[in-house]
Amino acid sequence: MAQQKTFDNNKMITENRRARYDYAIQDTLECGVMLMGSEVKSLRTAAAHITEAYVDVEDGELWLINSYIALYPQARDFGHEERRRRKLLVSKREIAKLWQAKGRQAMTIVPLKMYFNDKGRVKLLIGTAKGKKQADKRETSKNRDWSRQKQRLLKNS
Repeated sequence: MAQQKTFDNNKMITENRRARYDYAIQDTLECGVMLMGSEVKSLRTAAAHITEAYVDVEDGELWLINSYIALYPQARDFGHEERRRRKLLVSKREIAKLWQAKGRQAMTIVPLKMYFNDKGRVKLLIGTAKGKKQADKRETSKNRDWSRQKQRLLKNS
């Protein structure tokens, strides 16, 4: 019997924590990312950022724009561009839903997390979101602070 290869790569690469502060996330979707070999090697060292990145629908395809993956030093001649556009792998039905949400409902598609799944493949969690106003941001931080204080009080009692 052939042994199955198991990956212990179910780990977070990078997270866009600012997105949950700036946007009210309505729905999330997990999608694959089309990468070069040197990009995957670089991601294994967690050398990436998606804080300034965004997702766009162009010509029926989903693209991750302005994400940063550091150069892999051992891939001198076969390296990659750090901020190139990366194609996201999603079904046509999901692309149509995202396109409608962006067009009709004036929502933004934001990358939330990049991680390795159980099979060792890079996945990106994206969310459709509406932008928050300044008052909403203050309300969110106020609720977060109150829940922290409540936990401290319950812990000490």
